[in-house]
Amino acid sequence: MAKKNKRPVHAMVENTPAQKFEFNPDYSQVKKDLTRIGMLAGFFFAVLIVLSFFLK
Repeated sequence: MAKKNKRPVHAMVENTPAQKFEFNPDYSQVKKDLTRIGMLAGFFFAVLIVLSFFLK
């Protein structure tokens, strides 16, 4: 089994200015996709309800 090198915690977590960044994701594409999925689901649900009246 390989020997693990243990480093001090402060060596792994350094707060240098180059490492500081702000996480600011853009979810506009996700929102569009979820809206499209919701609209398609509603449409197909409505089609199923209409078909249920004709198939009785």
